[in-house]
Amino acid sequence: MKAYVLHGIDDLRYEEIDRPAVKDGWALVKVKAAGICSSDVPRIFKTGTYHFPTVPGHEFCGEVTAVGSESDAALVGRRVGVFPLIPCKKCESCKQGKYETCKNYDYLGSRRDGGFAEYVACPVWNLIELPDAVSYTQAAVLEPLAVARHALNAANLTKVKTAAIIGTGAIGLFMAMILTSEGKEVALVGRSEGKRSLATRGGIGDYIVGDDGRKFDLTVEAVGSSASLAQSIELAKPGGQVVLVGNPAEDTMAMEKAIYWQILRRQLCVYGTWNSSYEKDAPSDWSAVLRLIAEKKVDPEKAVTHVLSQERLPEGLDMMKNKTAVYGRIVVKFNE
Repeated sequence: MKAYVLHGIDDLRYEEIDRPAVKDGWALVKVKAAGICSSDVPRIFKTGTYHFPTVPGHEFCGEVTAVGSESDAALVGRRVGVFPLIPCKKCESCKQGKYETCKNYDYLGSRRDGGFAEYVACPVWNLIELPDAVSYTQAAVLEPLAVARHALNAANLTKVKTAAIIGTGAIGLFMAMILTSEGKEVALVGRSEGKRSLATRGGIGDYIVGDDGRKFDLTVEAVGSSASLAQSIELAKPGGQVVLVGNPAEDTMAMEKAIYWQILRRQLCVYGTWNSSYEKDAPSDWSAVLRLIAEKKVDPEKAVTHVLSQERLPEGLDMMKNKTAVYGRIVVKFNE
């Protein structure tokens, strides 16, 4: 099969490799679409994966073509999304069903081969069947949409009438779209006018650059910088809620004393959030966002600005690395 294989930092090769073997309890998924996450860019060009060679890509979906256990034979031919975190099922978090905070997890696309390939081996437990109403392009961004849902669930939304989402990446866009669908007054906060078109695409009517003097019941930091962390606190009303979801892009996340004082004096509730909840055949963030799509309450495809063929995946990576265009989520189609 064809796959993008990371042999070292900044050494991604499109080449022929063996199709994965499938063991008991696992399935072979023929990839139909994969999203390029902002975390894939430093992983490929700066920090590397946990070992080499590795096939990157953790946002993907496809069709089951083979299974390792006869008991799973009914899955063959099914359309599926894939929860990329493989929990140990043994640690304290896993025993509580909080797999997103597993201490000894494996991960498709960083710790083992992922979705930038024509086929991927995945545990059957990690497969979620797709309703007919959900397209492969939509399913390719289920993972960031579930992360967005999980982040919002950290707050008490019954107390929220107004919200500011700081960050115009896919997760920020998805959170704004979800809150808008729930009738909240939402402002998407960007660093430049260049991203206003993304808010328009997503049906988000209020786009602001910087601080226009308003304060909000809920603010969400979805960038991962010291400046956006400070801004998320500054924009919060007294007694407000602040959710932190952006992966830190800096080695040090600094906070001035004046900003820290605002947390205390405004009596803010600050929540940290990570990944998304998932359980096989049970309610979770993943089942919740699938329902949102199927019921047409949220269309994540509105955040997809570019759809590329599998041969053009490096173009998408270059676009994100060098900021050569305004983009939301870039989706790559495989096996077409």
